[in-house]
Amino acid sequence: MIYRKINIELIVIEEESEAVVEQLNAALDRLEDGHTIFGGEIETCAIEEPGTPRRSALTHTLAAGETAASAVKAAGEKVVNALRKVL
Repeated sequence: MIYRKINIELIVIEEESEAVVEQLNAALDRLEDGHTIFGGEIETCAIEEPGTPRRSALTHTLAAGETAASAVKAAGEKVVNALRKVL
């Protein structure tokens, strides 16, 4: 039988780390109800983020939405200007 090791690395804010570990442990317990899992551990260590923190997926999504809204607004203004020139 062939097994596969699954590694995952998460970086969270220090104050939230204990809550995240608790939720991960609960998720692993739920996984064990339906799947055979051998071994495993959750290891934590402190790190310092060099430079500015990464942007979250939500921040990226909001920025993309703002960019799209600006593009639609600019396109609408160009269409209005083009119609004024034609008429």
